[in-house]
Amino acid sequence: MQHWHFSETAYPDLPDPDDYSSIRVTLPNGLVDPVHAAGLWDRYIREWQVADECGLNVMVNEHHSTATCMNSVAPVVAGVLARVTSKARILLLGNPVANRKDPVRVAEEMALVDLLSHGRLEVGFVKGVPYEIAATNTKPIGMTERMWEAIEIITRAWSTHDGPFNWEGEFFHHRQVNIWPRPFQQPAPPVWVTAVSPGSAARVADNDFTIGTFLTGLEGTRRVFREYRDRLAETGKPAAGEEKFGYAALVYTGRTDEEGLEGARKLLWYIHSNKVATEFLYPPGYIPYQARAAGLRARSAIGDPALLPGQGGRVSKDLSTMSLEELIEKGIVFAGSPATVAGQLERFYEHVGGFGNLLLMGQAGHLTHEETVRGLRIFAEDVVPRLDRVTDPVTV
Repeated sequence: MQHWHFSETAYPDLPDPDDYSSIRVTLPNGLVDPVHAAGLWDRYIREWQVADECGLNVMVNEHHSTATCMNSVAPVVAGVLARVTSKARILLLGNPVANRKDPVRVAEEMALVDLLSHGRLEVGFVKGVPYEIAATNTKPIGMTERMWEAIEIITRAWSTHDGPFNWEGEFFHHRQVNIWPRPFQQPAPPVWVTAVSPGSAARVADNDFTIGTFLTGLEGTRRVFREYRDRLAETGKPAAGEEKFGYAALVYTGRTDEEGLEGARKLLWYIHSNKVATEFLYPPGYIPYQARAAGLRARSAIGDPALLPGQGGRVSKDLSTMSLEELIEKGIVFAGSPATVAGQLERFYEHVGGFGNLLLMGQAGHLTHEETVRGLRIFAEDVVPRLDRVTDPVTV
C-alpha cells in the first residue's frame, strides 16, 4: 500500500463562525494576514518534506475563495514540491478541469511538473465542489461531461508526438495542440479521477484510471469500489490491482490512544468549519435531477434534515453532527495508538475489498506543526510496517 500525506493548507485563524455566514465564496480576504499566511505556507511545505523523509508520498489539492484551503493554484505548489522533495510520488488530486477554460494549459502545467520532479507526478482530475460554481462563474449544468472532454484532450496532448492536432468538441475548441515539453513519464503520468458515488465509478474503470474517494466511510467506499470492479467484469477486462483504488480520510496517530484521539479532535476542524451559505450548496443542474429528486423524497419521508453531498441522493447523518467515536466507527476518521490505527485500517481494508492508496489528511485547523510532524513520524515508523503485513504479506 502507498501512503500519501495530504494537507488542505487551511487558514484557520478566523473570527467566531457566528460572525460570518459562509467560510466559502463570501468570506472577505481582508481577514488574511499575509505575513501569517506566508508562515503557514513555510510550515506546510516543511511537513510535506518530513513526509518525504519518512518514506511517505505527498498529495496536494486545490480550492478557491475559502479559508479551508489556501492552495488555489495546485500546479504551483506541486512544482515547489517537485524540487524540495526527492523520493515521494506527488499526487495532485486534483485539477478541477470542468472549471478551467483551457485544458491544453493544464496539460502543459502537468507535463512541466512531471519534468521538474523527474517523473514523480500523478495527475488527478475532479469535477469540483458545488460551492465554487459561483466563485469561478462556471455553468453547473454538464460539468461531468465537460470534465471528461477536458481529460480526453489532456491525455491526448500528452501522448501525441508527431505534430499538432485540432480539437472540435462540445465544450472546447483548440487549434494546433502540440505541447512543449512533453511529460517525463511515458506514455503519460498516472491518472486519477475522484468519485464519491457508485454512479461515477464506471467511467473511471472504462479508462483504467485510479479511482479516489474521500470521507465516504466503510459502506460508501465499498459501493464505489465494487461498482468499479463490477464494471471491469461486465466489460470483460482483467480485474484491477489494489493500486487502482485510493481512499482519503482524517488520520492521526499518537503514541497512545489518548494522544491519537486528541490529535483527531483537532483535525475535526476541517468538518466543523465547513460553514456554507445555502445558496452555494446546490447550484441548479450540478447534481443530476434524478439523484436530487430521490434525495429530497427520502428526506421528506423520514424527516432527515441533511444529505451528505455527492452521495447520489443517499440520506446520511451530517458529518458535523457525529461524535469522534461515530466517525471512527464509520471509517471516516482513523485515530489512536499505532496498534489501534493499524487495526482500524485493517478492518476498513477487508470491508471494502482491498485498496492500495491511503490518503492521510493528518493536518487541519489548529493542529500544530509539532503535532503534525509527530503524527506523521509515528504513522510512518509504527503503522506502515503493521499494515504491510496485511496488504503486502509477500514482501514482508
